[in-house]
Amino acid sequence: MLKGDATFGDEKVKAMTEMKWKWHCYLRMEEDTDFRIRFSSLCFITDHVGFHGTIKSSPSDFVVIEIDEQGQLVNKASDEAIYKVNKILPGPNNLAKKTKLDPQNLSFEERSNQEVNTLAGCSGDDQNYEPGSEKEDTIKDGTSKGEEENTDVLGSLLDEKTNELLNQFACDIKEKWNSKTELIGPSPEFSLGRILDKNQRAILHSAIRQKFPFLITVGKNSEIVVKPNLEYKELCHLVSEEEAFDFFKYLDAKKENSKFTFKPDINKDHRKAVHHFINKKFGNLVETKSFPEPNYSADNPNVVITVRFREKAHKHRKRSLLECQERKVIYTAFTLRKENLEMFEAVGFLAIKLGVIPSDFSYAGLKDKKAITYQAMVVRKVTPERLKNVEKEIEKKRMNVFNIRSVDDSLRLGQLKGNHFDIVIRNLKNQINDSANLRERILEAVENVKNKGFVNYYGPQRFGMGRKVHTDQIGLALLKSEMVKAVKLFLTPEDLDDPVNRAKKYFLQTEDAKGTLSLMPEFKVRERALLESLHRFGVTEEGCIQAWFSFPHSMRIFYVHAYSSKIWNEAVSYRLATYGSRVVEGDLVCLDEDIDDEHLPSSKVHLVTEEEESANTYAIHQVVLPVLGYNIQYPKNKLGKWYQEVLSRDGLQTCRFKIPTLKLNVPGCYRKILKHPCNLSYQLIEDRDTDVLKEGSHIDEATLSLLISFDLDASCYATVCLREIMKHDF
Repeated sequence: MLKGDATFGDEKVKAMTEMKWKWHCYLRMEEDTDFRIRFSSLCFITDHVGFHGTIKSSPSDFVVIEIDEQGQLVNKASDEAIYKVNKILPGPNNLAKKTKLDPQNLSFEERSNQEVNTLAGCSGDDQNYEPGSEKEDTIKDGTSKGEEENTDVLGSLLDEKTNELLNQFACDIKEKWNSKTELIGPSPEFSLGRILDKNQRAILHSAIRQKFPFLITVGKNSEIVVKPNLEYKELCHLVSEEEAFDFFKYLDAKKENSKFTFKPDINKDHRKAVHHFINKKFGNLVETKSFPEPNYSADNPNVVITVRFREKAHKHRKRSLLECQERKVIYTAFTLRKENLEMFEAVGFLAIKLGVIPSDFSYAGLKDKKAITYQAMVVRKVTPERLKNVEKEIEKKRMNVFNIRSVDDSLRLGQLKGNHFDIVIRNLKNQINDSANLRERILEAVENVKNKGFVNYYGPQRFGMGRKVHTDQIGLALLKSEMVKAVKLFLTPEDLDDPVNRAKKYFLQTEDAKGTLSLMPEFKVRERALLESLHRFGVTEEGCIQAWFSFPHSMRIFYVHAYSSKIWNEAVSYRLATYGSRVVEGDLVCLDEDIDDEHLPSSKVHLVTEEEESANTYAIHQVVLPVLGYNIQYPKNKLGKWYQEVLSRDGLQTCRFKIPTLKLNVPGCYRKILKHPCNLSYQLIEDRDTDVLKEGSHIDEATLSLLISFDLDASCYATVCLREIMKHDF
């Protein structure tokens, strides 16, 4: 039924509801100050009265346990079973379609890590971490053995005269730089002549760069030309020549799993300049992070900058087994238990403790904050032993890790069967003006939704619980390429007087990113990452684009998905207000019940014909609606027109749901309008609250609580299911 107890059969009520929805959907998003107002106007599908109650009185009242693709609860699954899941999941037949990313997206997700001090690194200056704790090679000084080898190579491939001239050219360049004499005119060059053998050319390129890191080599039609390396000279203005020399040798060696560490540095601004230079010049090849020295203290506040090679997003298909083993990346899987903690905050804290960056973590789905949640996660570049070493430290943050083991690959969004919920609803009471027996109301409501299902809305938590700005508004700004507006929306304060909102207010008043950063608490990982980038690149359109790249790909696209989700919620409510539970001509239906609807290919989506409507061929539980994107079809009835009107309202008439500047592509998907809870069980209990004697009388008052457990498919929301049961907005 609709909000207000109107039945679908009442044509007059339907007409009034449709008018109400047309008016509602034309409201500008900026005029809406509270998402809960929007959410309360959405339709219901069942016709019971419902009841009132309180959820999430404490985190322990709302327990969420992820169900992996094998149907196991991740808090109980054995290591062997989960290992089998990880072995199965990477296969192409087991991956959700929506998780297949454009190759460009993958490379840019990796590239987003090049921002200096990203989500983990932005507060890394104050963390205790031993740069040498990983089993990696650290290149510090060039070895004389290597130089001798390079000399031998040059002597064997170049004639004596050419070798002498090359050494003289290198000396001349160094002398001019050391004398501070500027090179006037075009950059000097020295030609080694034509080398016809390709392998010899490759060896020469490497040998010269290793022996003379202040030189670069360029190939021109089999000719090798040697020039001064101006980037080397620029780096010498920031660090010692010895460090620059060793850094460029490290860079040219391209030794996988190796690191280069600059000398300890107490000056944070100077470190930022070094970070910025390296990421600007070589960000597609390496990434940088700051770590405190092992003996870091107030008396010794030295911090070192560590450089490491990025992993290649795409590797050659043809490779020997030995090469594959040598290039194998470490992946450690675990179950994360967190309590009353936002997931991105949890990941940021783990990243700091493990000395990695947040995008090194992968997970199948997001989880509630005010709850106790269990979810599978995988972290790259961290061994199981190293993860176990931080167990005690992270307990202080209300986190635990267990089921720790090595696996072969990362997780992907949507790579789960669903979630199990154990929920306590307290302070149960009747709806206003309802005098019926409360126990009977509860029994009626739970059984009704158990049998008929609920409207499959995206839950309020997808849009943020702030009163001023919601994630969908940020997503709309990104879709319209309004990058500065999106950043300012993200940093818009609530009407609260606390350090976070004071910092945000200061930013909007001054656009002083550096000053805001000093005010922003350390635990606000995303805000600090954004502010670090804004300080580096400026609050301009281009600077804000760079700032968004301080977020991993999954977080950038989250905001765009939030906008699509908000429109889907409005669309399904309009659909039910317009056509009710009938399946009508122009509706879209799912033809394959076994396919998860959000991974539904367009070939499995069918447009209902006039004849099929007359014959009642399909049922309401088969109807799907498109979630906005570039690869979806719209219904061919009033809903199709409604979608176009909403896109026009929001200025997206020509939107292709691709944001090239942020490397985001949103293909869209389909979502069933109804879902059913599975394995639902419930129990009513009495909470007796015995108070003190008052004026000679004893107060012994019993209140009812409902314990309810059920399973939901991936991307379904327990709060939405409870809303349908209780007919009550939270």
